[in-house]
Amino acid sequence: MQETALRKKTLKSNSYLVAGASLAAMIVLYLLSTEDPGTLLHHSKLQIFKMMFVSIIIEAMPFILIGVVISALLEVFVSERTIQRMIPKHPILGIVAASVIGIIFPICECGMVPAVRRLIQKGMPLYVATTFIAVGPILNPIVFWSTYTAFRSRPDIAYSRMGLAFMTALILGLIVYRFVDPNQLRQQEAISGQASSHAAPSPVDKSAVAPPLGQRLLEVMNHAVGEFFEMGKYLMFGALLVGVLLAFVGKESLVEWGQGPVSANVLMMGLGFLLSLCSTSDAFVAQSFLTTFSGGALVAFMVLGPMLNLKGILMMTAVFKARFVIVYSSLVIVLVYGGTWLLEKLWLA
Repeated sequence: MQETALRKKTLKSNSYLVAGASLAAMIVLYLLSTEDPGTLLHHSKLQIFKMMFVSIIIEAMPFILIGVVISALLEVFVSERTIQRMIPKHPILGIVAASVIGIIFPICECGMVPAVRRLIQKGMPLYVATTFIAVGPILNPIVFWSTYTAFRSRPDIAYSRMGLAFMTALILGLIVYRFVDPNQLRQQEAISGQASSHAAPSPVDKSAVAPPLGQRLLEVMNHAVGEFFEMGKYLMFGALLVGVLLAFVGKESLVEWGQGPVSANVLMMGLGFLLSLCSTSDAFVAQSFLTTFSGGALVAFMVLGPMLNLKGILMMTAVFKARFVIVYSSLVIVLVYGGTWLLEKLWLA
């Protein structure tokens, strides 16, 4: 019964996704319908759309693959008891530990959601997982190196990015711990119901009766393939939306809207959300705006983008309840904007 209901819910979600993609495609065709059919395939806006769509897919797909493989390995080889032993009981220590996990496991934001869902199902507290989602894609050596390389003439921007990401995730984790209900997975009830119905009556730990290695590797492949297609469709839809937005709202128009310190920070945060760039490469895009926007606006772009972006939101809505996604998004926006405002006053001026 529960499995059938879960399958129907997935099919319903897929139908919404197909409907949304079809609507976006119709909008593109309508906006280009005034052009001569012979020049349609060579239209500049269509070229921009294709370039952005393909580049996002090519850039993000390897990291989603890494994320789902890690998720599958966690599912098969790591027990709930191991996860619970790894996370400190004290909330502040747990949040700090989650903040530095990225140094050991540098996962891009594209692969963060499937890995974190599996960790929550294994027993990781929601506030620890939220911290990891927010700061894991930024606070790692690969991202620091790319940011420092892009801003060799302004190393304070690289340091500000790391510091603001850490503080934002720390405050975010504490707020989630204090005020948010820990049961926020969409399939939490179905998963827990299935776990209880299939649980063995014996209290023997499953690690003591583990199946052969070959069978476990097949399970890893099975989990990875299923999760890859589940997360990949949201990436495709997000890339489609980003391509449409950037094709019909040029970067030049965005720069014109961002005159002034307040509007510049808001604009660059919005641009980070829409572009949905990988955290390992967004610093080079931000560097191209170095002479146009302030340091605080560039930090806002590089901190908010990996924490909150269009393709990531679509993947999060497939995993978390809508209310939690709204709360998470609102907190990230407020904390990043407030942090960049303080940075401009105290450090980047």
